[in-house]
Amino acid sequence: MALWFKKYTISDISWVIKDTMMEVLDMEFVEIGENTVSGRMPIGPKTIQTLKLLHGGASVALAETIGSVASYLIIDPEKFYCVGQSIYANHLNPGTKGYANALARPIRIGKTSHVWDIDITDDEGGLLCVCRLTMAIIKK
Repeated sequence: MALWFKKYTISDISWVIKDTMMEVLDMEFVEIGENTVSGRMPIGPKTIQTLKLLHGGASVALAETIGSVASYLIIDPEKFYCVGQSIYANHLNPGTKGYANALARPIRIGKTSHVWDIDITDDEGGLLCVCRLTMAIIKK
């Protein structure tokens, strides 16, 4: 059984990108699975550091975006909102080309917090970064 508050499509959530950092970094959502959300961003001039490797901050921005949207899909947006409370990342391998692909999977879904594991891989499936994101769920 899916976690989601209702059935969502990619077009239902794409509005969150416009006029934000996500738009600047060319992030996009790829899939809403039964209990997962995935997205990606290009590895290129907007997301690399001086050594021409994927910037760790860009990886964290992608992870928090995908995990935040996953939490949004669970809550009743008329009654609650969700905000990032804590995130940490382990950068494991350098990203040099193609896309950084993020997949968020739930660890714990509670009434006041959600915890997500987000793996970021390259186009060949190589693991670039692992993140853990805690989202606070706040009553409006």
